Amino acid sequence: MSFRFLPDDPVASIKLRPGQTVMVDPSARRGGSCLEVLEGVARVYCPCEETEGMTLAFLQEGDQVRTDRLCSEGICVEALTPLSFRSDAEPQEGVGFDSVNEWTLQLLRIRHLGNAELRLHALLALLVNRLGRRCGQWCDLPFRITHDRIGELIGSTRVTSTRLISKLRNSDQLDTPSGDNNLRLSAALIESAPVLG
Repeated sequence: MSFRFLPDDPVASIKLRPGQTVMVDPSARRGGSCLEVLEGVARVYCPCEETEGMTLAFLQEGDQVRTDRLCSEGICVEALTPLSFRSDAEPQEGVGFDSVNEWTLQLLRIRHLGNAELRLHALLALLVNRLGRRCGQWCDLPFRITHDRIGELIGSTRVTSTRLISKLRNSDQLDTPSGDNNLRLSAALIESAPVLG
């Protein structure tokens, strides 16, 4: 994993290109501060060696990460699309849920579905419903996700993920338009996904 450290002093705007990552060191952050996504989509993950980059959440515009609630090892924020965020945001009060905790709960629930095919189906629906948009008979996800990452998210190997994705592609339920970073998924696939509640 390659990343740079987030500056210790609060910053009003930090921009990252897709694939770039910053690490947030909780020991350098003041209590009560938080990061807020201004534009784009980010993946938040644990950089601990034991967890091998475990995904905690995906965040989009308006979502926050409280820096006083981080693992002692910190977290990494990876840009999946062009990303802009601030590290000087005031935590939203009375929101009722924390974006990272909500994502972590949903991803954990997916990991407990019966088989890898169900888990992939539920993951794709969760990503599209939270981060994507419907365009007629297709749903667009504004970024692509690697087979390795899918394996990590659904608790399978890359080989299993590749086999399942090929099956979706061959049945015209998944498309990766060339020259585009989007992932297109059949609306029927998303609508038929297991409901996690």
